[in-house]
Amino acid sequence: MPTTQTTMEQIMHDRKSVRKYKEGVVIPEEKIQYLLQQAITAPSSSNMQPWRFLVIQDQQVKKELRAIANNQEQVETSSAIIAVLGDLSMYENAEQIYDANFEQGFMTREVADFMIKNSRSLYGNLPEAILKNIVHFDAGLVSMQIMLLAKDMGYDTVPMGGFDKVKFAEKFNLPQNEIPILLIAIGEASASAYGSSRLPLTQITRFI
Repeated sequence: MPTTQTTMEQIMHDRKSVRKYKEGVVIPEEKIQYLLQQAITAPSSSNMQPWRFLVIQDQQVKKELRAIANNQEQVETSSAIIAVLGDLSMYENAEQIYDANFEQGFMTREVADFMIKNSRSLYGNLPEAILKNIVHFDAGLVSMQIMLLAKDMGYDTVPMGGFDKVKFAEKFNLPQNEIPILLIAIGEASASAYGSSRLPLTQITRFI
């Protein structure tokens, strides 16, 4: 898939939040699948992998989504919107996750069984507010990987938290355990993104 020899440092610096996209550009579904397959190597709390994705490519649906996403142009003009969702019941997959870890030789059966029991007990008894904090944190990790990988594949992105999450959940009939967290527009830029400054490292870092 990616053919560039660009270093990760260059990719990090080249990635900008693009809001102007070439309309009509179609990204093949297999490329988006590849992108997400690589991105989900991101770490997550107890490896519970709470991220879920809704990929919106239909032009009419994107137009309707724009109306509940603060009328942001890129929602409609980008090639696709990757909606990053969080599954508050992610711990219900503990057995599947840790059985696979055992089968692939990553841990012993005893450790896998312990992790299954511990994960179900821990996450299954947490208040919803804490679960939401966890899935938001993990969604941020996978979202950054999506955007960096997209850049390496020749596509631009912009993350958007400014949308009506209640209306989004209603429109796409999300199950009660899934919450919308972030929209990522992806496509080919039609105009360069603005540059942006950063605070001096000395101002934001302390060594002890």
